[in-house]
Amino acid sequence: MQYKRILLKLSGESLMGDRQYGIDPKRLKEYAQEIKQVVDKNIEIAIVIGGGNIFRGVAGASNGMDRVQGDHMGMLATCINGLALQSALEDEGIHTRLQTAIEIKEIAEPYIKRRANRHLEKGRVVIFGGGTGNPYFTTDTAAVLRAIEVNADAILKGTRVDGIYNADPEKDKNAVKYDTITFKEVIKKGLKVMDMTAFTLSEENGLPIIVFDMDTKGNLLKLVSGEQIGTIVDNK
Repeated sequence: MQYKRILLKLSGESLMGDRQYGIDPKRLKEYAQEIKQVVDKNIEIAIVIGGGNIFRGVAGASNGMDRVQGDHMGMLATCINGLALQSALEDEGIHTRLQTAIEIKEIAEPYIKRRANRHLEKGRVVIFGGGTGNPYFTTDTAAVLRAIEVNADAILKGTRVDGIYNADPEKDKNAVKYDTITFKEVIKKGLKVMDMTAFTLSEENGLPIIVFDMDTKGNLLKLVSGEQIGTIVDNK
């Protein structure tokens, strides 16, 4: 296997499937089955999910809501998504733990680095909810922060496109895909991979980011098995 421990970053929108908002149980089950294939290969997996399918703090702020209040609502949305994914994974027979950056002791453990590492070592999938616990920080930043803290080998960012392109492939049929690209090249070309805070943190800590199509069956397993799937961003 290419990696021993990974952090999988999923957007909240990815859980909508073909819906306009909310959670699609069919998509949730598909993701759980993809993750199970990797767990069965004894790869340790941590997961961070966004909350954009339920609420976005930035969107709330643009409509006149207080940004801090909006971001707190977004954090709660990630916890809802975390509970949904936890249920889907357990339906597949996978042992999980949901840890949150904001204390909700009735439904999840508080995030404690040593406890998270212990769960991962025991083969449990650990889902991190609540972002960083602070407003003004995205779940991209939370994903990089948690990946660094638990010593993940890489961040795997699951999207609906199969990598990073020099233009939007959904709008430009002549867009060219990169198989590998450096952090500095991404910044120079102005490509959108993650928000700049998350991206800089990843670069400074030498943590590779792999952008790939999570919606294609088998891609996650192929990626961790060493196949060239998606686009790798690193310092090389």
